[in-house]
Amino acid sequence: MKDAIHVSKENYLKAILEAQAEGHLVIPALLAHWLEVSAPAVTMALKRLKRDVLVEVGEDGIVRLTRPGRNIAYQTALRHHLIERMLSEIFGMEWYEIHEEAERLEHAVSPAFESKLKEKLGEKGACPHGNAVLPVSPAERKRGGETPLSEAAEGKRYTVTSLQERDSKLLLFLHRTGLGPGKNLKVLSQNYDQTVSIELNSKTSILGRPAAEAVWLRLEAKRER
Repeated sequence: MKDAIHVSKENYLKAILEAQAEGHLVIPALLAHWLEVSAPAVTMALKRLKRDVLVEVGEDGIVRLTRPGRNIAYQTALRHHLIERMLSEIFGMEWYEIHEEAERLEHAVSPAFESKLKEKLGEKGACPHGNAVLPVSPAERKRGGETPLSEAAEGKRYTVTSLQERDSKLLLFLHRTGLGPGKNLKVLSQNYDQTVSIELNSKTSILGRPAAEAVWLRLEAKRER
């Protein structure tokens, strides 16, 4: 079993890589928020990562991965992705339950088992939340025809394409609201207080901005008559 420091390194490196993939400038405060740790803990972790030549911290305070750091981060993200798919596709675990489970298991997977998962599942498929191994930046998503619920047009019908999966409590909230990958909804109104009113399963729900920003949509395909 890997020691706690090694696990911590993998978590930090993966968080940096995922934040970069989403288009963020990675600063210590962002890592503290994403990983739910204190600022001093981030400072100590970055010192270790710099010592091991896994990250660089510029004069601007931006944290960047070195090539070895990126390799470790990607392998950790890939293991997480494969484990999520295994839990869903093989064991039938619900999409809103698997993120935390994969967070725990990703550090315990041996190279031999990882190889079997790749052979069984492949590396290209989407996870149960609709995401690839690495998240896609909002700009790239929009170029591909997707939009966040927080910016969706009033009166239009959409299909949920993917969910931001970092926050397990948010995933459970979305599930209880009835939202999930592949679900169809109608945007009723974008409200003054930055909430969004939607119609889903013949019921009206109101989502706050943090939840609405985590849900990505595509215009619902027109039904044939």
